Amino acid sequence: AGHQPHTLLSAPELATHQISGLVAESLTVSRAVFEKISYRDNPDGWLAIFPIPHRTFDSLESESSLSDIPLMIIAEAIEKPGNLGAILRTADAAHVDAVLLCDPRVDLWNPNVVRASRGAVFSVPVIECDNVSALKWLKSRKMRVLAATPAGDGVYSDVDLRQPVAIAVGTEDAGLSEFWMQNADLRVMIPMAGMV
Repeated sequence: AGHQPHTLLSAPELATHQISGLVAESLTVSRAVFEKISYRDNPDGWLAIFPIPHRTFDSLESESSLSDIPLMIIAEAIEKPGNLGAILRTADAAHVDAVLLCDPRVDLWNPNVVRASRGAVFSVPVIECDNVSALKWLKSRKMRVLAATPAGDGVYSDVDLRQPVAIAVGTEDAGLSEFWMQNADLRVMIPMAGMV
């Protein structure tokens, strides 16, 4: 994703391959120390410490991160690290231009978010903001806002997504707040064919 670590840690007893070409301070630690700091089961012997990229609406535009017809995700009040990681993985897979993380209840840089995102936290621009700022910015860019809700007016696949659009998703238990339900241009649903 173009980010460079400033520190690389390794445990030779665990590392099965070598990493080269990174300009970073390198530290070697014992297996016991590495297992303590790795924050996971069965570590592979390599850890890297990266600077946290801080993105704003201005940097999103100045970095030319937006395509001609942007697709954005609004993730409101997400509180579970695994869910945020899954949203970021999906955004990366769908080539989403950016994720607007509105009123988050989980730290974007929680180790479980980083792990669940499989690194998409570095490849997808994420802007942490409040609902009002997000809506103001989207409207100033003439982006259509779709609210994902089981009580949608139609199915998402029936909507023309070949225009600038932001899809708002909420928490698993409560869904989107009234703010997005009232300010969305359209409410859409994802049909569920199964029993769950």
